[in-house]
Amino acid sequence: MRRFQAGLGLAAMMLTLGVAWAEGDPAAGQQLVMQGDGKGGAPCLACHGVDGAGNDAAGFPRLAGLDAGYLARQLRDYRDGRRTDPIMLPNAANLSDQQIDDVAAYYQGQSAQPTPAAADDSVLALGEKLVKQGDWDNYIAPCESCHGPDSQGVGSTFPALAGQHAGYLRKQLQAWQSGARSNDENQLMLAIAGRLNPQQIEAVAAYLSHQSIKGAGQ
Repeated sequence: MRRFQAGLGLAAMMLTLGVAWAEGDPAAGQQLVMQGDGKGGAPCLACHGVDGAGNDAAGFPRLAGLDAGYLARQLRDYRDGRRTDPIMLPNAANLSDQQIDDVAAYYQGQSAQPTPAAADDSVLALGEKLVKQGDWDNYIAPCESCHGPDSQGVGSTFPALAGQHAGYLRKQLQAWQSGARSNDENQLMLAIAGRLNPQQIEAVAAYLSHQSIKGAGQ
């Protein structure tokens, strides 16, 4: 319990490090989502859907209901080269700060809840243990110590993981582990992901994908 409380304390402290973002206009964001930016950037719906459901098979994450501040920070990281992806880089390259905030505000207001892929009960049980209790013998903190109760997210620093596609979660954990993704100033994810084995990554991704994001679209 003390370790869990310590993790929550760390999460609270880290909230102060989030990047400020302006209030976005969801209506303007919807136009960008449906039509693109007019400068070569594809409409967001082409990959993430107009409802933000994403596409697990294609590797596109669910954006619906995610915190607008978090979404805006990720888009800025793509635009400014702090996060890399061959699809996102050209599509975020010409977005202004206001356009980023508008898109983020729009997707925060959506409520899509994709149906997760089937997973064995034993895999889900292992995932639940890691998410809620961690594996302290191997210095793996529970996901919820930063991402909040039921993995619903904490502000703009720690995103909601509940209901995210398993394939995307798996890919991101592997990217943190290998160093391919590094837009985490304090390297918290690098430290945690680096201690996970392939079976644990699979289990965490499967379990989280079977959870629901509460209050999505509100």
